[in-house]
Formats: sequence, C-alpha cells, structure tokens
Amino acid sequence: MEKILEILNSIKINDSGATLGSEKRIISVDQKGEDVHVKYNRDGISPENKKHLEDYITEKLSSVVKDDNLYILSESKNSSEVYQSIGSKPVAETKNPAQLKVGHGQASEKKSIPGVKNIVAIGSGKGGVGKSSFTSNLAVTLAAAGHKVGVIDADIYGPSIPMLFDRRKEKPEATEDKKIIPLENYGVKFISFGNFIHEDEPVVWRGPMLGGVLNQFFFETDWGELDYLLLDLPPGTGDVQLSMVQNLEVDTAIIVSTPQDVALLDARKALHMFDKMGLHVMGMVENMSSFICDNCDKEHFIYGTNGVLAATSELGVGYLGKIPLELALRKGADFGTPYMSQNKFEGKLVWNAYKEIASKVDSYFYPSDNKKKSLLSKIFKKDK
Repeated sequence: MEKILEILNSIKINDSGATLGSEKRIISVDQKGEDVHVKYNRDGISPENKKHLEDYITEKLSSVVKDDNLYILSESKNSSEVYQSIGSKPVAETKNPAQLKVGHGQASEKKSIPGVKNIVAIGSGKGGVGKSSFTSNLAVTLAAAGHKVGVIDADIYGPSIPMLFDRRKEKPEATEDKKIIPLENYGVKFISFGNFIHEDEPVVWRGPMLGGVLNQFFFETDWGELDYLLLDLPPGTGDVQLSMVQNLEVDTAIIVSTPQDVALLDARKALHMFDKMGLHVMGMVENMSSFICDNCDKEHFIYGTNGVLAATSELGVGYLGKIPLELALRKGADFGTPYMSQNKFEGKLVWNAYKEIASKVDSYFYPSDNKKKSLLSKIFKKDK
C-alpha cells in the first residue's frame, strides 16, 4: 500500500507539474483481497483528460497491481465538465430534497416525456438474468458514444441502479418547481427509488401505489434533453409494466435472458406481454452466454449454447447479440464501476459485445442511410 500511495502521489496531472499528491487529490486507497480501489478528486479535470489520467494511473501501477484488479473511481463536488459533456447544467447545492408522492397512480392518456427522443424498456420474465447490469453497461456504452442518456430504475421492490452507478447514499434534490433532479455518474443521468429509502428497508406497497411514483419518475423529473431513456423494469409481468404502458409512450423494448430453458420460458412470457400491450420488441439479448476463465481465457458454456438465438428464430423477433460473463463484469457491478466505464477492458469479448449491441440500438433509431427502411429496420420489422 505504501508503494501504491507513493506512485499515485507522484503522478502528474498536467504539464504544469502538479501531481495528485501536491493537489491532495487522493481520497482513498482500499485493498479488498487482490483488488485495489483508488478514489480521487477529479474536480477541474475534463472527461478527455480524465481518461488519459486514468490510463496513466493504470500504467504506472502495473508493476504492483494487475490491470484486472485495479478499480479507479473519481469523485466530484463540482462536476461542471461532466454535465457539459452530456449537454446539461450542473446542479447547484441546495437543501431542497425531492419528495415522492406515495399515492395511487391512475391510468390516463399516454404521454411522452418532453426532451426525450427515444424510450427503451428493458425487461425479462425472470429475475437473476443480469438485466440491471445490462441496462447500466448499455447506458454507459451509449453515453461514451456521445449520446445523452438517462436510466429509470423501475424495479421499486428491488432497486439496484444506485449500487451499479456508485451512488448508494445520495438523495435526489428538487428544482424550485418541485421537479426531481436525477443523479448522475459515468455520463448517465438516473433516478431510482433506492435513493429515497434506506437500502435495507423493505417496500411493502400494493401495486397501484407504484404507479404514482413511476409517474413522478416519468413526468415530474427534470430529464433535460436525452437521446435515450432506458427503463430498467422489474422481472415478471406485473403492475409496473402495466402502469408504464398505460401512461407512457415507449418506443420499443429489449428482452434479456440467459440461454437455459427455464429462463427462456419466462422470457417468452415477457415477449407475449409486450405483444399484448402493443409494444414493439426490438430484440433479445443473451446474457451470461458463457463464462470466460481468468486463468486460461477459455470459454465455458455453462448454460448451454445459442438458446436465445434459437428462440428469436422461433418467435420471429430480432437477435441483438450475446454477452459472456467475466469476473470483472461481476466485480464492476458490486463496486459501482460499470465494466464499460473502464477503458482497460477495451477489445475483450464483453467489451466488444456491448459495443455491437449499442451499435444495433443506434442503427435501429438512426439508420445510416435515407431509405425508407434500413437493413436493420427490415430485420426488426420496424418502419422508418
């Protein structure tokens, strides 16, 4: 640890000669087993320079910490550069916490969210398939490609987005006109019920009460201008999905499943639910398609092979791709550092899988030519 601190404090931030140590930017260095977590203050460092700095930190520490065991986190009190990079303004520090209205949601005429171009629901018929992890990493991937991205954690009973985005203890604030200000990290705006309650506190609500909270997340949150708003739905086919479809104009849905038959049975239910609701499904993603061994880099097909691909062919729905499981993917979820926010994984199978899926999402909404239908639109049966 002394050697790590010595190296970190000597790293130059810019050409002026200032170092992380001279500006007292190192907040903490923690060791958890073989993993080392470095947290530093990034105020005044642009997103571009942040990438260069973190790449340099990884390079300088490579003699004492393996790349796959190093997790670099940044913290900002004034992240104006981050907000500028996603086309938003920094939120002034106030003592005006956002308040939720715990009441009964009512079905009304469907509405769109002003300033939001594309709304994508991400669902699964079954829990435990990595849907929230997929949502967070897809959001980060789209944001890194230059899009303005937001996430709504609609899993009121089991919210996990605050953990995945390393904002577990933060409470949302409100604007002067009582709109909720979404939290932000990794260039992604997000809102979650998990930031309004203690994470150990159970939610014991009847279904209709969820509708009121979701409507606040949809229509009483200051989202600003967004290219994509991803809805991380709870598993199953219940009240949250019904409330969403009754009240919100959603553009399309993505279904996440693992390859084994038991997960695919429930994924089919999710697909049929969206069909009955009149919501077009862009395609399916096969998550945890295989396991990549750390020691040998060999691919192990624990849940079988190509289960989702076969299901998409049978069901007549698009296939977006498959995402293997790496140990680093799980660690990133546990420690609030999404896999796709860490440039050191560039070129690996998981990295390439997310890039490909994000590219397909982009092509779905923004075809590269001016024809009435792009090739991808034909595959997904969506008119342009």
